[in-house]
Amino acid sequence: MYRAGDIVIVQPGAAVRRGDRVVVRTREGEVLAKLLGRRNEQTVELLSLNPAHKPRELSAAEVDWIARIVWASQ
Repeated sequence: MYRAGDIVIVQPGAAVRRGDRVVVRTREGEVLAKLLGRRNEQTVELLSLNPAHKPRELSAAEVDWIARIVWASQ
């Protein structure tokens, strides 16, 4: 959905809910643009915007931050 050169604006303080488009940064420095799936105290499920990629599940401890995407140039 997003291409090189697209501009994505996120709102770090906004509450995120299942189904929101989000940017996630892992503690290892990986940055992902995904749909938020299930989220609880232990795990975060990330659904891919690209159907070629499978859903990903991270432990909550692996996540540095999650921010909701509020606007994107496409």
